[in-house]
Amino acid sequence: MKIQRVYVDTSVIGGCFDDEFAPWSIGLFVDFVNGVFQPVTSDIVTAEVVDAPKFVQNKYAELLTFEPMIIGLSEEAFELADAYQSRKILTPKFYNDGLHIALATIANVDVLVSWNFKHIVHFNKIRLFNAANLERGYRRLQIYSPREVTTYEE
Repeated sequence: MKIQRVYVDTSVIGGCFDDEFAPWSIGLFVDFVNGVFQPVTSDIVTAEVVDAPKFVQNKYAELLTFEPMIIGLSEEAFELADAYQSRKILTPKFYNDGLHIALATIANVDVLVSWNFKHIVHFNKIRLFNAANLERGYRRLQIYSPREVTTYEE
């Protein structure tokens, strides 16, 4: 059986330290350890973690021990993120959120997980991202919170 590739954005890593989100973010890390899912991350996550608190940086370092697929920035990703901008799905202030979506889309991951309910895990935004993706020949991207994805139960 194919192991599902799960793109983890920065909010999931930070979620390990938030009482509201920790059970599911940590559960996702347990799923990675147990080989239930293959983690995927990107150069954007790496860049965002640089300014994060040390404990978040350490958690990201832990994620790297699971040998994730790391997606590099590309002209193709910028073009797709720009398409999200031109459709006004996101404002320029949240360009990196669009890059997460674009990178996960181009890499053809199975699912992107995030705790960003305003700009990423949002019913109308997901529909708009996927409309732009389909117009450009990409497949739909599945977007969920870790709570909906993790198989780990305490």
